[in-house]
Amino acid sequence: MGFCSNGTEESELYHAQIHLYKHVYNFVSSMALKSAMELGIADAIHSHGEPMTLFELASALKLHHSKVCVLHRFLRLLTHNGFFTKTTVASRKEGGGGGEEETVYDLTPPSTLLIRSKSTCLAPIVKGALHSSSLDMWHFSEKWFTEDKELTLYESATGESFWGFLNKATESDTLGMFQDAMAADSRMFKMALEECKHVFEGLGSLVDVGGGNGALTRLINEAFPHLKCTVFDQPHVVANLTGTENLNFVGGDMFKSIPSADAVLLKWILHDWNDELSVKILKKCKEAISGKGKEGKVIIIDIAIDETNDDRELTGLKLDYDLVMLTMFNGKERERKEWEKLIYDAGFSSYNITPICGFKSLIQLYP
Repeated sequence: MGFCSNGTEESELYHAQIHLYKHVYNFVSSMALKSAMELGIADAIHSHGEPMTLFELASALKLHHSKVCVLHRFLRLLTHNGFFTKTTVASRKEGGGGGEEETVYDLTPPSTLLIRSKSTCLAPIVKGALHSSSLDMWHFSEKWFTEDKELTLYESATGESFWGFLNKATESDTLGMFQDAMAADSRMFKMALEECKHVFEGLGSLVDVGGGNGALTRLINEAFPHLKCTVFDQPHVVANLTGTENLNFVGGDMFKSIPSADAVLLKWILHDWNDELSVKILKKCKEAISGKGKEGKVIIIDIAIDETNDDRELTGLKLDYDLVMLTMFNGKERERKEWEKLIYDAGFSSYNITPICGFKSLIQLYP
């Protein structure tokens, strides 16, 4: 490439280089966040009750003195990325004075989501999404692209499906880690329940398909104590879970049959599956609500990609999720027209889509 004397092409090339390098090294920010979660930096500042100096943090985290400078450099990046704030204040040291100053670190809204004592803690999401089983497979992407096989990237890398890995896991924390992540995400739905109350009004019974340990169903049951709720998941998932008078756990296979109810809830289920299998699930849901007639419905909480109306950051998050679903499960995040086709192919007559919870959508289907 020849360079213009005014430097325009050089400038474009340098900006292109920055853009490329930024995306190459984005993983460092993710892993630094994971390290902060594992160390419990947010917990330490929250417990302290006020902003902390670097040395106070290192002491609270029980770090060796040789790691203080390491912590500083991690905090510098995490602060730049919006997870902490850095402020210069008058020294609080005993005997300090004479205009001495020190730097203190405090929480921001994103880092409060890592405080384990709070119901809105999303630390399990960080742990699960950045687990080695989710990351190592990407080293096999070239092999996956050149294979003439209908395998997910995860299957190409490991020789088994992710569901197979979970179901046969001998490590007790593996399935638990996945369930904890799903439960953490479900607890965030509590804030949306107030604006979604109309969705559950008039219902006598609800089945939460793939509801795991029942985190979301319990929230719904607390808000609507009269509602008879059933958490429906694989037998080994619900085997040792205890319900209440209006909340019970049932094991089974959603591809074969789903317990009857006035409404069926599918939270982050359909994005795990391709269109053919998703239609099959929806048809089973339609059968499950048939006893309610036209008053029955299926309630879906999932992502709806909308590149036209969403801002760039939100669209980027949704597209990231789409590749996670593709590579892990051969699933997908869907645009509105894709949702519409899926819904009508399953035999439903109408639907509506409402954005909730920041980046998800509430999709209601009617027979």
